[in-house]
Amino acid sequence: MNLQISGHHLEITPALHEYVTGKLERVTRHFDHVIDVSAILSVEKLKQKAEVTVHLSGKDIYVESVDEDLYAAIDILADKLDRQVQKYKQKVQNHHRGQKPVHEAGEIGEAGE
Repeated sequence: MNLQISGHHLEITPALHEYVTGKLERVTRHFDHVIDVSAILSVEKLKQKAEVTVHLSGKDIYVESVDEDLYAAIDILADKLDRQVQKYKQKVQNHHRGQKPVHEAGEIGEAGE
């Protein structure tokens, strides 16, 4: 998994980098087909914003959260992202399970019996 963390009007400190990395590793525990993760942390007056784009095989997932505290925004973002990835994982696993089995000609209900 490639992880890229960048800041907009914000310097990414080593502590902040470790915190984001730790929160995003939870996603790879649930779904191991993560190709690339791009995180952008930004500051605007009283709003702290965290955005993440996760590139999976077959889909890109984008999540953002805004809070007064950047660490709280990252926590909210990690929870949202975790739910989205689990939802996608279930969708991929259960793709063809709800269909009725197809009966071949001659098995059941053939005309002329």
